[in-house]
Amino acid sequence: MTIEEWLADACADADRRGIPDLKPLLASLADATRALRDAGWDGADRVQASPDSPERRAPASPPAEGVPR
Repeated sequence: MTIEEWLADACADADRRGIPDLKPLLASLADATRALRDAGWDGADRVQASPDSPERRAPASPPAEGVPR
């Protein structure tokens, strides 16, 4: 199914359900999906750690002697 087919089906469903105000949101979702699919994904396999991820945190100090880890 293409994005265009999905959008047409989703808009028709919105009409059937009596919620035509949903159609601009569906169109925006379709546009965003197209943009993501068209985006270059060079380097997508490289994970960048977020500031809160364990990879970016300072190493923890060793536990005190006799304290289990």
